[in-house]
Amino acid sequence: MRRTFVAAAVLAALAAGPAFAASPFPTAAKATSPKFEEDAALKAAVAGDWRSAAHKARDAQRRPYESLTFWGLRPGMTVVEIGPGGEAWWTEILAPYAAATGGTYVAAMGDRANPSLTPEQKAQVEKSHVDFAARFSDARFGKVATADFSMANGLKVEPGSADMILVARAFHNWAAREGLVERYMAEWFKALKPGGVLAVEQHRAPEGYDPVKTNTGYVPESWVIAKAKGAGFALDAKSELNANAKDDRDHPFGVWTLAPVRQSTPRPGNPIDRATPLTPEERAQYDAIGESDRMTLRFRKP
Repeated sequence: MRRTFVAAAVLAALAAGPAFAASPFPTAAKATSPKFEEDAALKAAVAGDWRSAAHKARDAQRRPYESLTFWGLRPGMTVVEIGPGGEAWWTEILAPYAAATGGTYVAAMGDRANPSLTPEQKAQVEKSHVDFAARFSDARFGKVATADFSMANGLKVEPGSADMILVARAFHNWAAREGLVERYMAEWFKALKPGGVLAVEQHRAPEGYDPVKTNTGYVPESWVIAKAKGAGFALDAKSELNANAKDDRDHPFGVWTLAPVRQSTPRPGNPIDRATPLTPEERAQYDAIGESDRMTLRFRKP
């Protein structure tokens, strides 16, 4: 009876949207310690009817409830997601969860003040912020904030304001640019409260693979751990929640061969791609693998 009442109350809160603090970046001396326990609000957010059938279909392989529980998500947290992208898969869960529990969700996106942008590029970046806010303007998503993020200017949130920073499937995009991952790690460390969590989900390469030389979408787990420790983070825990033994990481078009992208033809000028498209039989074989083998890491700012 008690669980039924709590779940109903949470769903009502998701529909109504709660009041928020005036500042999108509340600060505290120390982040809230995680409690790895059943969370009715998180279950309600994952089950929300605003999520598309296609997004929910991926839950079996991305395990959002289990992953967020492992990372230590709790009511009232300020969570910054790095580069939610057009898919905004995690946003559809994190924003309503924050709304229902009195927390804050912040999407770190393109940097509107980046001096290297052309006027046309600046207009595009500004539009991306406006469009993202408009997409999640419904009350059930609460007060969704966006923050500028680039190598030029770093992460524009208040230092020591975040309880959790989530970086999902992004390190391969930065690996080849010298010093970029190190700069970003330092920015995340600065943004987190003492005790705050850096949550990582990333396609996992075999150890010994060099992500600087070749971008197949995979990076070694030890590489990410070394970069985080170099910025001052402590490895709190790692999980095999998102491991996939069927993924041998050797695909004609990199990780993008697999779902959800399902690349089946060569991309012009891409050095990793084989020259010929997949046959229908090959397409079926790669679909049977499912999504990539992924590391799931929890780092903590001391």
